[in-house]
Amino acid sequence: MKHFKKLGRPMLDRRSFLSGSVQGLAGIALTKLMAEERARAASPKIDAANPYAPRQPHFEAKAKNVIVVFCSGALSHVDTFDYKPELIRHHGKPMPGSEELISFQGPNGNLTQPLWKFRPRGQSGKMISDLVPHIGEMADEISFIHSLTNTSNTHGPAVNLMNTGFTFDGFPSMGAWVNFALGSENQNLPAFVAIEDPRGNPVSGPNNWANGFLPASFQGTPFSSTKPIRYLDRPAAFSSDTDQAASEALRFLDEQNAARYPGDEELAARISSYELAGRMQLSVPEAVDLDSEPGHIRKLYGADSANEDKAAFAKNCILARRLVERGVRFVQLFNGAYATMGRLNWDGHGAMKEQYDIHGEILDQPVAGLLKDLKQRGLLDETLVVFATEFGRMPMFQMGTQGRDHNPHGFTGWLAGAGVKPGVSYGRTDEFGFKAVEDVATPHDFHATILHLLGLDHERLTYYHNGIERRLTNVHGHVIRDILT
Repeated sequence: MKHFKKLGRPMLDRRSFLSGSVQGLAGIALTKLMAEERARAASPKIDAANPYAPRQPHFEAKAKNVIVVFCSGALSHVDTFDYKPELIRHHGKPMPGSEELISFQGPNGNLTQPLWKFRPRGQSGKMISDLVPHIGEMADEISFIHSLTNTSNTHGPAVNLMNTGFTFDGFPSMGAWVNFALGSENQNLPAFVAIEDPRGNPVSGPNNWANGFLPASFQGTPFSSTKPIRYLDRPAAFSSDTDQAASEALRFLDEQNAARYPGDEELAARISSYELAGRMQLSVPEAVDLDSEPGHIRKLYGADSANEDKAAFAKNCILARRLVERGVRFVQLFNGAYATMGRLNWDGHGAMKEQYDIHGEILDQPVAGLLKDLKQRGLLDETLVVFATEFGRMPMFQMGTQGRDHNPHGFTGWLAGAGVKPGVSYGRTDEFGFKAVEDVATPHDFHATILHLLGLDHERLTYYHNGIERRLTNVHGHVIRDILT
C-alpha cells in the first residue's frame, strides 16, 4: 500500500498502524505488571505520630531481635574460620594460575599458610584457629557461611553493600529497613542502635546506620559504653523545675500546631521524636548502667581486662545484650575503626601477625561471652546473632609485605541463635581459600536470610522512591534455607 499524503504529511498505513498498536499494547501490559508488582509489595503503613509502633511481620518470625557484630577492615577468613590444609601444604609456592593476578594494592607473592594453628572445636569438630579460641568454644552454636562474596574490593563500597545492599552512599541500612518494617517493642528506647567501636567510627561511618530515603525516624541511634547519647542530659544551668516548665510549654505549642495543621506528617514525626527523646531521658540511664552487672558477668565478657580496648569492647557487648533484653529490635555492634592500615581494624596489609594478635584479643572473648550470656538467659532462642565483615583476604602475602590484600571472591560470615541450625557449615571456597566455588552466596542472600528469620519476605518489603519500589536486596537475593531450622 502506498503512503497517501495530506498537507505534505504521510497518512497512517496498515503496517504502521499494527506496529503502533503492538507497542501500545506492550505499554499497557507493562503498566499492569508494574501495578501488580506494587500490589504484591508490602510496604508497611506508618503512623507519623507513632512511627515506632510494633508492626506484624509477613509470616511467623523465628527471631525477635538481631545483633550484628561487624568486623571493620576485612577479617581474614583463612586465618580464622576457613581451614585450608592445602594452603599449609603449598606454603611458599605460587598459587596455580595466579601469574597475572593483581589485587587491590598490586601484585602478590607466594601462598602463605595460616598465621595461627587451627584446632577442632566443640562436638562438631569444626576447625577454628587459635586467633579466636573463645569463639571456637561456641562452634556448636554457629552456622558458618564460607562462600560469601562481594562485588567491590574497596572498603567503603564493600561495607556499604554488606550493610545497606548497595555500594553507593544514600541507601537505607539493614537496621533501618527492619525498624521500618517491624517497629519497636519498647517505646522508651530506640528500635535501632549502632554501637561504635571504642577505638573510633567504622568505615563508611553513619552510612552504616542511616535511614537513606526512608523516613528519618528509622535511622539508627549511635551510642556506646564509652560514648553516651549526645544532648540527652539536662544542661547543668537548668533546674529540674525549669526543664519541666519548658517541656510543658513545648507540649502546649505542639498541640496547638497539631490542631492548626491536622494531617501534617512531618510535624507529627517531629513531635514523636521529641517525645521519644523525653522518654529516653528516663530509660537510657538504666539501660546503659553497666555497673549494675555482677562481677561474674563482667568477667565472662572480659570487661575486667587490663586491656582497655578489650574491656571497652566487652562493655559494648554487654550493652548489646541489655538492649535486646529491653526490646530493642536491631543492634549493630562494630569491631574496628576507620581505615588505619590495620592499626585499629582488620585491614592487615603489612604487619598482619602483630596487628591481628591485638585485634583478636579485643574481639574474641567479648563476642563469645555475648553468645554464652544470651544462651544462659534463654535469649539466644529469640535473638539472631550475625557476624560479618566486608570481604576476606588473599591466601598469599602481598609482594614484599607481611600481610594479605583484599579478597572479595570468597570469605566467611556466620549466624547463631534464633532459627539457625547450630554447628553446621555452608558453602565452600577453593582449596586455597581464594574463591567461593560451592553454594556461592551474595550480600543480598545474606540479607534475605536475616529478613526471613525476622518473618519478612525480602521481595515484599519495599519502599516507593523516585519511581522505583526499592528493596534492601535490590532485585536480587535468595534465602539460604540450608542453614535454617
